[in-house]
Amino acid sequence: MRPSLHFALIACVLSLPACARQAQEAAPPTANSPAAKSWLADVTAIADADAGPGRRTAIEKRLDTLGIQWRTSPFEIDGQKGTNILADVGGSTSAPLLLLGAHSDQVGKGEGATDNASGSATVLALAERLKAKPLANHRVAIAFWDLEEKGLLGSKAYVAEGGTKPALYVNFDVFAWGDTVWMMTPEAEGGLAVASRDAMAAKGLKLSAGEHYPPTDHLSFLRSGWPAVSYSLIGNEEITGILDAYAGKKPKAMPKVMQVIHTDGDTLAQIDANAASQGVNAIEDALRRWDAGFAATATASQ
Repeated sequence: MRPSLHFALIACVLSLPACARQAQEAAPPTANSPAAKSWLADVTAIADADAGPGRRTAIEKRLDTLGIQWRTSPFEIDGQKGTNILADVGGSTSAPLLLLGAHSDQVGKGEGATDNASGSATVLALAERLKAKPLANHRVAIAFWDLEEKGLLGSKAYVAEGGTKPALYVNFDVFAWGDTVWMMTPEAEGGLAVASRDAMAAKGLKLSAGEHYPPTDHLSFLRSGWPAVSYSLIGNEEITGILDAYAGKKPKAMPKVMQVIHTDGDTLAQIDANAASQGVNAIEDALRRWDAGFAATATASQ
C-alpha cells in the first residue's frame, strides 16, 4: 500500500521506539484451522525472504506446489526495472477474465508482512480454491506486482504494455487482521459490492464499501478505464482515522495500520491468521456469488 507524503510522515514518526517495542512484545501469530495455517505459512515464507527477488521466489515455489504454471514478466517503466509474476489459474479460455492481484514488494523497513505479504498470501489462497473448484462463468488469472512501493509501477507496466484487459481486476493490499473487509469500489451498489455485502453477512464480517481508499494497484487499472476494485482486512474502527489522515486531518486515534506499515514494526507478530482466513472465506464466497450473478444478468438480458 503506497502512502501519501502525509501518511508517510506519520508512519515515520510512529516507527520510533514505541512501534518497534509493540512489534517485539506482540505474541507470535497463531492459526487454528488448516486454511489459517496454510495462509500463515505463505505470509511467513514471503516475509522471511529478502525484499526483492527472494519474495518472488517464495511465491513461485508456492505456485509450483499448487500446480499452477507461472511466468515472469520483466518490465522497465519510469526509469525503473522490475519483474511481475503472472499465472493462469483456470477456466474456459473463451470466458471473461477475472484477474486477482497483489504487490509482492516491500519498503526497506520491517518484514513487509502486513504490507504486503498478507495480500500476496490471500491471492495464493484464493488461487488454490479457484483452481480446485473453478468459477462457472469466468476464467481466473493472478498477478503479483513488483515496485508498487515505487509508484504502482508493476501494475502500471502491465496496463501500459498491453496486458490482457480483465472483465474485473480485484486487488488485495493489507489483508492482515480485524473484523472488516474494506472494499474500494466505484460502484457501492455494483454486482461485486452487493455480493460482498451478502458474503460478509453470511460469514460474520463487516463490509465498508466505497470510493475513498488509500492508493494502491487498483488505480493503474481505473486510470486506464479498466474495471477494478480493492480489498483490505482491518479493524472497522481504523477506517475513519485512515481517511482523516489522507485528507490531511489528525486522526482522533491513530489506526493500527498506520503504526505498522512502512515501519520496523511491520512484522509477523502483527498478523492475525485466523481473521485473515475468515476474510479469505468471505472473499471466495463473494466472488462465487458475483460469478453466479453474472450468469443471471447475462440470461436476463437475452
